[in-house]
Amino acid sequence: MKKVRIVNGKVGLVFRKGNYLRVIKEGVYWLRISEEVYIYDLTNPFKPSNDLNILLKDKSLAEMLIVVEVKDNEIVIQYQNGNFKNILMPGRYAFWKGVTEYSFTKADLSKYEITEEISESILVKPEVLQFVRVFSVESFEKGILIVNGKMKKVLEPGVYMFWKNSTILSVQKSDLRQQQIEISGQEILTKDKAALRINFFAKYKTVNIEKALTGNKEFEKQLYILMQLSLREYIGTFTLDELLENKVSVSEKILNSVKEKAEELGVEILDCGIRDVILPGEVKEIMNQVLIAEKKAQANNIARREETASTRSLLNTAKLMEDNAMLFRLKEMEYMEKIADKINTISISGGNQVLEQMKTLFSASK
Repeated sequence: MKKVRIVNGKVGLVFRKGNYLRVIKEGVYWLRISEEVYIYDLTNPFKPSNDLNILLKDKSLAEMLIVVEVKDNEIVIQYQNGNFKNILMPGRYAFWKGVTEYSFTKADLSKYEITEEISESILVKPEVLQFVRVFSVESFEKGILIVNGKMKKVLEPGVYMFWKNSTILSVQKSDLRQQQIEISGQEILTKDKAALRINFFAKYKTVNIEKALTGNKEFEKQLYILMQLSLREYIGTFTLDELLENKVSVSEKILNSVKEKAEELGVEILDCGIRDVILPGEVKEIMNQVLIAEKKAQANNIARREETASTRSLLNTAKLMEDNAMLFRLKEMEYMEKIADKINTISISGGNQVLEQMKTLFSASK
C-alpha cells in the first residue's frame, strides 16, 4: 500500500497497468502498489494522457469537466474569467469546472457573415484576425459587396468583417465627393472651318454606385467620351466669332445634352465649361491686327471728339471777347503772363520809347 495526498485545487486520476480506474479529489488515499496516480491542476485545461472518450465514460469524472467539441469549419473562442484566452481549432477539449470560470463562443466558418456575438475588439486580435476578412469604406465613399460574382448589398461608410473561407468576396468602392474631369487639347473645326484647340472641364459626382460600378464598366472613361462627343457636336455648329462671344451658352447646351446620359452612368454633372480656346498662329495674328485696327479707330474717334470740343470752346471764348473789350484785354494779359513766366532775362534797348510802349501795352484802354 502507498499513501497519496491530493491537495486543494488538484485532482488525481488512478490507473492500474495503463487502465483508468477512478478519479480522486482533495484528501488522503491509500493505493495499491500497482496503482498509479496522475495529478492535475484544476486551474489549467485538462490534457489527459489517455483517450478522452474512455475517461468520460466515468460519470464522476465527466461531471467535473466542461467538454467542448469543435467541428470542421468551426472555431471556438475561449474566454477565461471574462477575458479572451485562446482559439480552439477542430477537435475535442476538456476544462475543469469550479475553480476557473470558462465561457466559449462557437463560430461557423462555412458562412461568410459574422452573425455570432463577438465584439470587434476580439475580432481584431491577431489570433482571431487570421480567420477574418476586413474591408473599410471611408466616410466619403460607398461600396458594393460582391459575393461569388454577384452583387449582394450596398455598404455605407464603416468597417466590415467577414469570415475567411472558400466564398469569394470583394468590395468595390466609389468616391462620392465632387470630382473634375479635364478634356484637353481637343482639335475641332468650327462652322466656318477654323481649326481650334479647346480645353474643356466638367465637375461631377457619383450618385448611384450600383449603376456606376455594376451597370457600367469604367464609367469614368465613358463619361469622358460622352463629354468629348457632345463638345465636338456643338462646337461644329458655331462660327469662330459666335463661339468666342457665346462660350457660356455653349457650356449650358452641352450640360443639358449630357445630363440624362450621365444619369445612366450613375453620375450627376454639376457644372462644365470651356477653359481655353487656342487659335492657330495665323488666325491669332489676323485677330490681333483686327483688334489693333479697332483700337486705332476708337482712338481716332476720341481724338476727333476732343478736337471738336476744343474748337467749340475757343469759338465761344472768341464770341465773348468780341462783345467785351475788357475781357479781351484780360486774355491778352493772361497770355503775356504765361510768356513772361518762360523768360529768364529781358534786355531793353531804345530808351524811353520801349518803356512807354510797355506802359501802353499793360494799361487798360479807356
